[in-house]
Amino acid sequence: MSAAEAQRRVAEALRFDRAGQVQEAISAYRAIVARWPQLADVWYRLAALERRAGNFEAALAAYERALAENLRRPEEACLNRAVILAEDLRDYAGAERELGRALALKPDYAPALLNLGNLHEDLGQRQAAIAAYERILASDPVHPAALARRVSIEHPASPDDPWIDRLRAAIARPGTAPDARATLGFALGLALDACGAYPEAFAAYSAANRDSRAAAPPGTPSYDREAQERYVDRLIAAFPALPVSGSAAPRPPGAPQPIFVCGMFRSGSTLTERLLARAAQVASGGELEFLPRLVAERLAPYPESLRHWSPEALAGLAAGYLEGLARVAPRASFVVDKRPDNFLHLGLVRTLFPAAPIVHTVRDPLDNCLSIFFLHLDQGLSYALDLEDIGHYYRQYRRLMAHWKALCGPRIIEFDYDRFVAEPAARGRELFEALGLSWSEDFLQAHRGEAPVRTASVWQVREPIYTRSSGRARHYAAQLAGLRAWLAG
Repeated sequence: MSAAEAQRRVAEALRFDRAGQVQEAISAYRAIVARWPQLADVWYRLAALERRAGNFEAALAAYERALAENLRRPEEACLNRAVILAEDLRDYAGAERELGRALALKPDYAPALLNLGNLHEDLGQRQAAIAAYERILASDPVHPAALARRVSIEHPASPDDPWIDRLRAAIARPGTAPDARATLGFALGLALDACGAYPEAFAAYSAANRDSRAAAPPGTPSYDREAQERYVDRLIAAFPALPVSGSAAPRPPGAPQPIFVCGMFRSGSTLTERLLARAAQVASGGELEFLPRLVAERLAPYPESLRHWSPEALAGLAAGYLEGLARVAPRASFVVDKRPDNFLHLGLVRTLFPAAPIVHTVRDPLDNCLSIFFLHLDQGLSYALDLEDIGHYYRQYRRLMAHWKALCGPRIIEFDYDRFVAEPAARGRELFEALGLSWSEDFLQAHRGEAPVRTASVWQVREPIYTRSSGRARHYAAQLAGLRAWLAG
């Protein structure tokens, strides 16, 4: 077949790709490389879609084939393989090898060095992470991400620390883009908060949130309070009661069972997951994408579409989820799905997994909302950029959780971060007993574990249990007056 025919088929596949028709695009790309296997760019595009579809081994193979066909910028394929290995397959040694391949091809490739630093942070390897970031800074002293991560690993001891001066200078540098200012500004706020310069820290965080909003891609919607209220109304209306019977999907022999940990972001979910994973039969799953992807793609328009799904079809969705859990931790009895915003989907969780444990993490509302404002979240979480929007979102979260608790009662286990850090042994035992797991006070040494941590609080959860985050809002009492009023409303 001719080159013109190949170009026509590639153009057709691209139309599927750009329209978000993932399976159609995958089929089209597979057909192309079956006939024209030398097309490295098609293998590369196929790999990205295979990953999006959850076909991780196929994605790795497609990237490798793109490399074999002399892909332009081969370091990018090695980087993408590393991301799949680390984030999707939990193969951290394999991810490090792929980053090494990328850097062998291009020694100054900053994206690979950043990912290498992040990987070392996830594994608790502080000095190795610092070395990766400083390798970038040696050639680009104001690289925003490298400078921000470097300062965040070792907090300055005082407001006049040279690292704080470097952050301020980088933010003020003419031509610094809003996204770079946001990255640097959140790091500056963290550094100032750590050394007790609270008014300056709040000002830095506020500026960083404004910059983050300015950096949002075109078309990114602002937080719509009325839309959020309507969405919560729809969720409540879709689940006026729990299903009489849940998923008919049998649990495959030896397959793990999920433990769902959810709540507001920054409510202690990572600490809870780490604690649970100290039990021999429990594995950490991290923030699994299965339910959000299901809601956005297979079940759209959600939640109304659920009324059209048969019990057998829902059982198939549940079976697919359990197969995914088995890939994450094939030898565990339980896997923790620590996706905080799954609190939105507890009706779906109960439909698919009527017996699965649900742990709802909570903490002081002011501390929780402040912690969200102080974290550099994706602009898609648009409520996080404004304190009063955070307060509004929190009220809607509270309203929805009241509905789920009215339906489920004690089947939703509430785990209070503030009570736990004040009385770790007593509250840890309560949680494990509620889940039917055996408790040991040795589990309170979770910070000594070797398990990787993929979270914004990567270094905090490696410390012994501390109470300094409880009551943190007291340092910002004047700045939180409006938020306090929102939460009281």
